Amino acid sequence: MTEFTLKRRQDEGGTEPLRDWGMDSEYGPLRDVLIGPVDNFSWRTGNASARRAERLGMQFDYRAAAAQHAEMLDAYRHAGVNTHLIPADSSLPYQIYGRDSSVMTPWGPIVTQMYSPWRRGEWAPIVKKYTELDIPIYDIVTAGSLEGGDFMVLEPGVILCGYSGERTSEAGFRQMKGWIEKEGWEVKGYPFDPFFLHIDVLVAMLAEKLAAVCVDAVEPELVQWFRDRNIEIIDIPFPQVLELGVNVVALGNESVMLPKANRDLAEKCRARGLEVIDPDISMITPGGGGVHCMCQPLRRDSVSKTG
Repeated sequence: MTEFTLKRRQDEGGTEPLRDWGMDSEYGPLRDVLIGPVDNFSWRTGNASARRAERLGMQFDYRAAAAQHAEMLDAYRHAGVNTHLIPADSSLPYQIYGRDSSVMTPWGPIVTQMYSPWRRGEWAPIVKKYTELDIPIYDIVTAGSLEGGDFMVLEPGVILCGYSGERTSEAGFRQMKGWIEKEGWEVKGYPFDPFFLHIDVLVAMLAEKLAAVCVDAVEPELVQWFRDRNIEIIDIPFPQVLELGVNVVALGNESVMLPKANRDLAEKCRARGLEVIDPDISMITPGGGGVHCMCQPLRRDSVSKTG
């Protein structure tokens, strides 16, 4: 058992991967997942998705959101995934989006720095949870902001990280990039417009060498980068991006979790032989996040040939 610490990262690289926790891809079989709590959730108009919901006259219903959150947890458990909830804090209405306050790497979690004022306190419950689970922290971002929705352990040896200058700043990105590159991994940075919140509304890994991407909303250079890595792309129409149509979770073993409303991608996944698990989260997504935003993988089976 590795002893808990707030920084296990070796400054010059060579940090040993964790034995019992961690991940080296977005699609290795998911065993343990951290989920944000629904207890204090309400829509906030600090992002384009929530402002759109308000403009369309949609009304938030906490009971419906809580029931849908419970349905999603049941879906994970039926898929054989152990679920762990972040401790709820009454001052943090967006804790439900548990993806953002930390990111998992092969060497342990990175505790991030949130951009929005009502989210900046999320670091405290996440550190408490990692202490409770005895998962040592790789390091803590201190230079600018970095949020988990912009960070993807794309495949063994490669991390993709978007930065808009807001949710993830260039300074936060550069700090993380310096750490990871010393471990011998590639870090692909992708600057994009802050309208899109996080890169995980534009890009998602579905399985090995298979990604969902809104080609119309990203630069051709990023599309070509995926193709150069022999990753097949399922193109997602731009209107679906506004409804978080790319925000999905690969469960591994040729299965994915996506919102019930995302019928187009579900059909395309099934056509490629993937099993689809589709809880209804229609009262949660207008707040600005989908199933991917609500979870942070804690343990996936390694898919690295050298791992």
